[in-house]
Formats: sequence, structure tokens, C-alpha cells
Amino acid sequence: MTKNGYHSAGRLAELQKDGVMPGSTTERMLHPDEARAIVMAHAVPLTPEIVTLVAAGDRILAEALVADISLPTFPAATMDGYAVIHDDPASSRLILGSGFAGDAATVTVTPGSAAKIMTGAPVPDGADAVVPVERTASIDGRVEIQQSSVRIGENIRPIGADLRAGEMLIPAGARIGPAELGLLASLGHAGVRVGRAPRVAVLSTGNELVDPGELPGPGQIRDSNRFSLALAARRAGAEVIQTARLADDEAVLRAAIERAIADADVVLTSGGVSMGDKDLVKLILDEMATVHFRRLFMKPGKPLTFATVSRGPREVLLFGLPGNPVSCLVGFHMFVRPALRALQSAPPDRDATVSVTIDRDVAPSDRIEYQRAIVSVSPDGTLVARNTGSQMSARLMSFIGSNAFLVVPPGDSPHPAGSRLEAILVDPPRPLTEDA
Repeated sequence: MTKNGYHSAGRLAELQKDGVMPGSTTERMLHPDEARAIVMAHAVPLTPEIVTLVAAGDRILAEALVADISLPTFPAATMDGYAVIHDDPASSRLILGSGFAGDAATVTVTPGSAAKIMTGAPVPDGADAVVPVERTASIDGRVEIQQSSVRIGENIRPIGADLRAGEMLIPAGARIGPAELGLLASLGHAGVRVGRAPRVAVLSTGNELVDPGELPGPGQIRDSNRFSLALAARRAGAEVIQTARLADDEAVLRAAIERAIADADVVLTSGGVSMGDKDLVKLILDEMATVHFRRLFMKPGKPLTFATVSRGPREVLLFGLPGNPVSCLVGFHMFVRPALRALQSAPPDRDATVSVTIDRDVAPSDRIEYQRAIVSVSPDGTLVARNTGSQMSARLMSFIGSNAFLVVPPGDSPHPAGSRLEAILVDPPRPLTEDA
């Protein structure tokens, strides 16, 4: 593939054999890899923002975190006990005082003395070891050490044991989890620079749609895409700023899309992008946006439009997803999710594509097919996959329990059980069980 996202002449010849015709990207079915490259070329990271630690959880770090101090900043006791000089020959030592976590050390330990100390407290000057309290006996202000020898540094966490100034701790692009958040707090960061969460508008279209609480009339169905897409976008780190269900009315659709473009970084529509007389979204996007592709050499999700609109210094990404619920979600995972991650400055998913052994025959289609599947880890470490049954594009049940998409190349002959295929992981593999 060339750097502008188009296949070389040789690769185009291969795609022609698969039914992907040459020509402009809006005239032919694109290979999913080519389409994804086009999307990612437009998914330019948004300007980072600084947020408080309270709001930083699960956000994407926009710059590497480098330690500006060493931790701990003082030698600290790791046990409750007595701070001593490790090679002090005295059998009984004078207790100089007590040190607690949060206190500053106020005494100096000299030969023949010791200081009582609690876990986390600074080790006083002069001391170079801490003897646990259960290995001592104290009476009348003195303490006897009851272990045969004491090692220098015993039960002391030295300066810089956790991290040293100048050390790179978390790379840019990492998601901030509980440990990362705690590290930021321990280094004194009241705020942190993160990738801005893309603002997303979700619009379901179609006269056949009714809200979930309504009883469908003849020819009607309940709208599911609006809710599935909104949650999928949030899980990808986006801020969903609006959702709406819209009828197949050109003026209404146009006004709604224009409002969404004005407020959002990414606009997701479902329905209205195929070849029917009421597929108005496709026509509207042709007029108001730059359309980059309309059809994909994949199943499900062949009719999928990607377009962009310039709004001042920013470019709004528009995805016209298919109306069928499964096609809609497959299109989201293949193209929208990577774009949302890139907008937040997140790196591409690592190890997302794996090689798996299929446990049953898998029939191919005339296009690349993304079958919903369950990928499990066998006792010997092999990844095993099975699809979730019927893969019809309206059957949302095929997603339930799945954690991957099985990538099935086009062809005429089934892929036999035991052969290897690629799978795209959505969630981690699970242990293999008899009913997996």
C-alpha cells in the first residue's frame, strides 16, 4: 500500500480478483485495510487539555510522565520496630524516643541507643537498620535486640527505592488507570495533560424506528443502534453530546446533521446509506461533505460512508453506518473505534490481531467476513476460536458473549476445523472450557 492509502498496482490486481474494482474510492468497494488507512489519515489528534486528577481516570496521557523527584524522598521504615546501628555491639540500648509516619525524625541514633519507629516513619540520623518489634524486648526505657545479627539497610526503604528523579514512568498514549492515577498524585500532580475526549453525536434514522418503550406498528422496529453506538463510543473514551432518532425527512435530517457537525468532532449516523429511495443520509453527505468512500469489500457492513467536513481549524469526521444492528456495530469496531482512539492521542491497539485455530468448519462468503466469535486459551496456550452461530446482519444475539471478530477470507471452499485464521480481539481471550 502506498503512503497515500491506496494499493499498489499489484495489490489492486489482487483485489480485482476478489471483486474489489479499481477506480476512485467513492466508486468502488474498498478493501477494509485501505478504508481504515483513509479514516486514520483524517483522525488527527485533538488539542490536549489539562484536567484535575479527579477527572483524569481512564483518560489518555498526552505526554510522557517523568519523575521530577525521587520516591521515597527519605529513608523509611518498612516494619514497626527499633531503628539501630546494625553493628552496634551493645546488648541493651537506650530508647531515645518514638517516630511515627508523618513525623520528622528528631533524634540521632548513636552507639548504645535506639529509636522506636513505626512503618513508614523516617529513619533517624545515625541509624542504618530497623529491627522488628517482635525480635526485641523492652523494659525501663531500654531495648534488647534478640536476633543474632542485623544487616545494614535491613527493613529500610531507601531514598529512590520506588523511583528516581528523571526516570520515565508512563509513556504518552497510556490510559490512566488506578495505579497511574496514584503515581501522579504521589508526584504532586494536581492536574495532568490528557488527550481531549472527542465529542460524538449519534443519530439513528428511519421511518421504521420507534423508541424502546413504544409498541412497534406494522413494519416498525425498536431503535437499538442509538443506544449501542452511544455506549460503544463512551467505552472508546468519547463524550457523547447528543443522541437522536430521526425520520426519513430530508429537511429534518439535513438540519440535524448540520447541528451535529457544528457541535461534535465525530458524527455517527445509522441507516440511510444504502441504495434505497429513502437512503437520504448518503445524498445529504454528498452535498455537505467530502465523501471518501461509500462501499466496502466486507460482510457485514458493505454500505458504509466515511466523509469529512472542515469547520474552521478542525475537521469533523462523519460515519454513515448501516442500519442493520450487527453491520452497524461491526463498522463501529473496524473504523470508528480506531479513529476515536487516535483523536485522543492513543496508540493503535497492541496485539489486537491474533492467529487462532478454529474448532469447527467455517463457510466463507464472497467478501471478507467478520464473524462474531469467542476466542479462548487452551491449556497448552493455543488460541481457539468458534463463531457464535448465525451471523445474520440483523441478529444482535451474535454479539452476546463474543470477544473477537473472526476474519474469514472470501472463497468457495469451507475452512476446515483445525485450520488457522486471524481474529481481531475486542476483549481478552478467556480460559477454554468444555462449553466455550
